[in-house]
Amino acid sequence: MCYFTLSGIISKLDYIVDTGINAIWLSPIYPSPMIDFGYDISDFKNIDPTFGSLEDFKVLLARAKALGLKVVLDLVPNHTSDKHIWFQKALQGHKKYKNYYVWARGRNGDGITPPNNWISVFSDSAWTYVESQKQWYLHQFEYRQPDLNFRNPAVRLEMKVSNKKNFNFF
Repeated sequence: MCYFTLSGIISKLDYIVDTGINAIWLSPIYPSPMIDFGYDISDFKNIDPTFGSLEDFKVLLARAKALGLKVVLDLVPNHTSDKHIWFQKALQGHKKYKNYYVWARGRNGDGITPPNNWISVFSDSAWTYVESQKQWYLHQFEYRQPDLNFRNPAVRLEMKVSNKKNFNFF
């Protein structure tokens, strides 16, 4: 049995407790194109089938709780995958979803110069130009991980609702 699935982890919980460990930390288990080890989340409401199902996750949490184990879920709310439906709709010009991300016009009035000199964690520009939008979007990490606009109350609410709805069984 593979221990890198939720059911594989469940099968080893007794062993984990017997070793004296009192918490387990799960790297991102959400659906993702896996450009950045799952940190490029394409759906905050589901579990990537590679790891199991939402039901498997519920079983893991219940079993861990019964054994006195804490479960830490690695969730990075800063950005999404560029494959996330919100970003795809933003690229189609849907104003609501475009405002879910950080966009800016280029400097120097030419449109092709990034808004500023910010550098991403990966040492390239933190901005990527989208010709169809005539604007740049911010990404502090991979260019395929556009940053969410947490100044937008709708984004904060969406993230709160998405995660509370699906993970409110702790």
